[in-house]
Amino acid sequence: MTMSTVERAYALAPTGQFANLTQLKVRLKEDGCRAVDTLLAARSVSGHLQAICAAAYKAPEMAS
Repeated sequence: MTMSTVERAYALAPTGQFANLTQLKVRLKEDGCRAVDTLLAARSVSGHLQAICAAAYKAPEMAS
C-alpha cells in the first residue's frame, strides 16, 4: 500500500533534508505525489510541517 501525499510529507519532514515547506513540496512533486499544494494548504498542516522541517534541517557542510 502506498502512502498518501500527507503521510509522505510527514515521513519526509523530519529527515533533516528540507529547510522549509517549499523544498518539501518540490520533493513530493518529484516523487509523483498528487495535489501537493491543495493537500498541504491547510494552515494547521502547513504550519506543522514547516516547523518540523525547520527543527530537523541540517545544512550541508561546506567542503574546505
